Parts: sequence; structure tokens; C-alpha cells
Amino acid sequence: MSLVTFLGIYFVRVAGIGLATVGAAFLLESVLRGLAAPLFGAWSDRIGRRPLLLAAALCTAVVLPCFLLVSGPASLFAWSAAMGVSGAANMPVAIAQLLDLAPPERRQAVLALNYTGMSVAYTLGVTPAGYVAEQGYGLLASIAAAGYVLVAILYAATLRGRLPLERGRDEHPLRASFAVFGDRAFLAFAALAFVFPFSMGQVVSASPLFAADAGLKEGYIGLVLGGNSIIVAALAVPVAARIEAGGPFRPLGAAALVIAFAFGIYALVPGAAAAYMAGTVVFSFAELVFSSAVPAAVARLAPAGRRGAYQGGWTLVASFSMGSALYLSGLLRDAASWPSAWLTYAALLAVAAAALFAARGWFLRRG
Repeated sequence: MSLVTFLGIYFVRVAGIGLATVGAAFLLESVLRGLAAPLFGAWSDRIGRRPLLLAAALCTAVVLPCFLLVSGPASLFAWSAAMGVSGAANMPVAIAQLLDLAPPERRQAVLALNYTGMSVAYTLGVTPAGYVAEQGYGLLASIAAAGYVLVAILYAATLRGRLPLERGRDEHPLRASFAVFGDRAFLAFAALAFVFPFSMGQVVSASPLFAADAGLKEGYIGLVLGGNSIIVAALAVPVAARIEAGGPFRPLGAAALVIAFAFGIYALVPGAAAAYMAGTVVFSFAELVFSSAVPAAVARLAPAGRRGAYQGGWTLVASFSMGSALYLSGLLRDAASWPSAWLTYAALLAVAAAALFAARGWFLRRG
């Protein structure tokens, strides 16, 4: 993620590609990753998680640094397509593996602990990565690729022997992956919860460009995003432990309202440096909640034997939501302005928050 944070700046300012085109390429990557994720998740329900996790990590290590070869829209779209397919198994299969290993009553805390680990790693990566990016992107690409190789080595060293795997009906993975989208409760939840990965995509990929357009340097952008990760790393586990007893659906409406407030700060607070810092800090407190509550909610909705398929289905929704963030921001920025874009997103999140408050009891009964 330390690399992904600055890719939008690289493609626009170094490769000279238009923002809308870059956003479309990011959307293509996310759509392809999402379309493949349910199948990979369902396949892992049949053969186990380990082989898919190893393959995804190694393939991503090879494909990721090839962004340095991008010189125009055609090569950008080719690289984005390869990234989407190579990394499709990473998130759904890894989350399904965590859920296999976690006691049912502690799933949200385990997911929060995992997210804390990622936040610590992001903090250690994004702050120096901003300064490295100011000097050049080649070293940054090498470090990111080496990170995925290290992940593969850790998987091989630690995921050994027989691992727990909840098995269900003996059905083809393709059929299991399609069945996810016949579940009305899952579809209703996904239709509302898409605002969380969408907002995460805005902060990770769009907000650095918003800050850069306002004259802020990559080093400051990395410092602000690193501060976000420090907050999440410090508080994610205790917050998850505190809210877990009430179920994962209850706090999501409040989290959506907090994000709406954060985007309002981006739009309305004078002074780019202050607005970027304050809005990102406020967003962090919503991230504390949805980072563990959303995958835990998907796990509650999944029937026996379809844990990987449901996490894959959610990855499809999340990938499309995150991938569309930069594309939509590019369109809104070009048509109006950054403040108009942030206020539009704030209004969307307020509507989703009201719906999540109204539907949380129904989701609890269905899960």
C-alpha cells in the first residue's frame, strides 16, 4: 500500500496520463480483481486456502513493479488488468483463513488484530515511501515487490500441516460463487456497506491527488496517511473488543456518519494542510469500526461451507467500490471542483448511514 498510495501521482505527473484515464485503469483493475475473487474464494472452500495464498503473493510480486514500464494508456490498462487477476485471491482467501482459525466469538477482535498489523506496516511504509517517491519510483517498486515475496515466504513457513476448513455441500466452485449473489440479505448489506470501501478508496487514492493539487508535497501526504494508520493501529483491537458483543451490524451507521463529517472537513475547512490533516484523522475513527465489522458481518451472513465464497463476493463489491473512487473523483474534479466532490460523497454517506441504522436489526436476525 505504500506504493499504491502514490501510483496515481506517478501515472499523472510522471507518465503524463490524464487523471480520468488513470481512474478508469484503476477501476478496470478493481473490477477484474472483484470478478475473480468469488471464484477464488469458493475454490479455496474446496481445496484449502494455502495454495491460493502462495500463488497470489508470488504473482503480485512479479506484476506489481511492472508499473515502471507504463508509458501510455495502452500499457497502463495492460498492467492494471494483470494486477487485477494476479491479486484476486489475496484478500478473500486471507480473510477466510483468518476466520477458519479464529474462535467464532472472537472473530471481530481477530480481524481487528489483523487490520492493526496491516496499519502498522502501512505506517512504517507510507511515511518514508513519500520521501522515496520524491527521489524516484524505482526503489519504491523494488521494495514493494520484495514485500510480497516475504509474504509468500511467511505463508510457506507458518501455514503448515492440517489447517481447519469448514466444508459444506460438494458443489462446483463456480456454482458456489454465483450462489452468493442470490442471497437477498447479502445483497442488501452489500448495497449499503459499499460506502465503506468506496470511502477508503477516496482516502487512499483520491485524497493524495486532492492534496497534491492543493500544493502539498508527497512527504506531507505520507506523513498524514501514516498518522491515520497510527490511530488505527493503536485503537482497532480495543474498539473491536468493545463493540463485538453487540454484533457487527450495529455500529456501521455511526461509522458512515463519521466519514461524511470527515469529507465535509476536506471540502469546507480553509487551508489545505489543516483540512487534509483534520479530515483524515476524523476518518480514522470510522475506519476503527468498519475495518473489522464489515468482514465480520459478511461472515455472519455466510452459510456453512461458503465462507470463502462470501468473502470473495464481498471482495467483488469492495473492489468495484474502491476502484471507482479515483475515476469518479477525476470526473467530479474536472466537471466542478474538489470541494464539490467531497460534499457529494458526504451526502451519499449520510443517506447510507440512515439506511444502515434502519436495517441493522434485520441484518442481525438474518445473520
